[in-house]
Amino acid sequence: MSKEKVMIFDTTLRDGEQAAGSRLGSREKLEIARQLTRLKVDIIEAGFPASSPEDFEAVRLISEELEGPIICGLTRARAEDIEVCTKALAKAKHCRIHTGIGVSDIHIEGKFADDKYGKTMGEKKANIIKMAVEAVKQSAEFTKDVEFYAEDSGRADMKYLYEMLEAVIDAGATVVNIPDTTGYSMPQQWGALISDIRANVPNIAKATISVHCHDDLGLAVANSLAGVKNGARQVEGTINGIGERAGNAAIEEVVMAILTRKDFFDEVETGINTREFYRTSRMVADLLGMPVPANKAIVGHNAFAHSSGIHVDGFLKKRETYEIMRPETIGLAESRVVLTARTGRHGLVHRLEEMGYALSEDEVEKAYQRFLVVADKKKEVFDEDLAAIISDEIHLIEQTYELLHLHVVIDTDTAPKSSVKMRAADKTIQADATGDGPVDAAYEAIRQATGQSPKLENYSIRALTGGKEALGEATVKIRDDSRSYVGRGISTDIIEASAKAYVDAINRMVSMQSKGKATEVEPEI
Repeated sequence: MSKEKVMIFDTTLRDGEQAAGSRLGSREKLEIARQLTRLKVDIIEAGFPASSPEDFEAVRLISEELEGPIICGLTRARAEDIEVCTKALAKAKHCRIHTGIGVSDIHIEGKFADDKYGKTMGEKKANIIKMAVEAVKQSAEFTKDVEFYAEDSGRADMKYLYEMLEAVIDAGATVVNIPDTTGYSMPQQWGALISDIRANVPNIAKATISVHCHDDLGLAVANSLAGVKNGARQVEGTINGIGERAGNAAIEEVVMAILTRKDFFDEVETGINTREFYRTSRMVADLLGMPVPANKAIVGHNAFAHSSGIHVDGFLKKRETYEIMRPETIGLAESRVVLTARTGRHGLVHRLEEMGYALSEDEVEKAYQRFLVVADKKKEVFDEDLAAIISDEIHLIEQTYELLHLHVVIDTDTAPKSSVKMRAADKTIQADATGDGPVDAAYEAIRQATGQSPKLENYSIRALTGGKEALGEATVKIRDDSRSYVGRGISTDIIEASAKAYVDAINRMVSMQSKGKATEVEPEI
């Protein structure tokens, strides 16, 4: 059975930009429009040309430079708005004018209170229909693709709404936009409204029904999908659901719902290239300065992340246990197992195996216990943390040298002094040294104790956790004549962590030298 296409109308650059505190220049709008073209949205509402010179320029620029999607400009039902819009869209390959007017009694009483629109509600309503028809006819002189929005349809008198829609379709409207302007409607109500429009507007078959839902009650996506289920064949929304007040329907959520629940939306499909969703989401978030919440559906940082032990275990055994979509579908490389104190051994072993570590049961237990210590002190344990734990707790290379004791004395009047006690084979070696700083003094003492003097290429420290008992990680990179070696050490004392890292790097160097290996891929710091 052939499926009907649901057209995707993106209004990120118009309604989305109306979000408080956000503003885009014409060049930024062009960059987003290019990405929306890669996403393969059907219509891009590039702006409201009559609202400002900057918006006019954005619509003009996008119209001139983009091919593929229909480029749309918004107007009120005013001749001067439409005239400006036609100028901005003049060079568009495919263009649409989106004009309209308020239809609910609340809007009519508020916006058209002046007696020039009529002294009674009946007179006002009659004049508003005339204004709508004139606006559509004027728009149709420029383009055959005219969309009419009946603002606040969700709270309108139904008979008046039907009358308005019939009149504008007769005047030349090819799309009728039914907005839930204030996000007031419930999905069951909204679906019924779309169904009733199809049943009660005599010429509705001549136009496409579009739904434009706001998220004031968190129902924009649900209402949009209810509209589709009841016959709407265009959905309007924004990337990440941004927009006025609580925002608009999130396009990525609408599209992925239709795609994922093909069993439910078995009559329709979209033409969206869903693999561009993640990239588009991040571009919009960055340019508008509106970060995507971690728990945001589809494109949030945690949307394909698994943390709790039960979830991780189930996901690793059969990903469909806890995933209804593949991350690749939206442009992500893979799902993430987020390592926290709740992850469990299975999740830890899986990540270690991905990193190339094959541990015995005893080594896994040792690593897991240290992992829990770190995980209890930070929100998430990363791969570099695991590498430090493995390096510090489980010696995967031969330990030629072992740091048994470290003592560092710092005096403001003299150079720092360090004393180390180390084990090499069956011998215990002690060495004392001074240095330019406490770390340098410790390294000089280690060099004397081991008899190894590699060149120090890089040294860095960072906090793994917060608080008074924070774990610190030191990373060093040393070089002998032929190649480099990286060592890591962790401790609540950063000087001790630095000494451990240096000894670890020396052990790696000595181990590789003893094996006579000529080349090695250097691990990243």
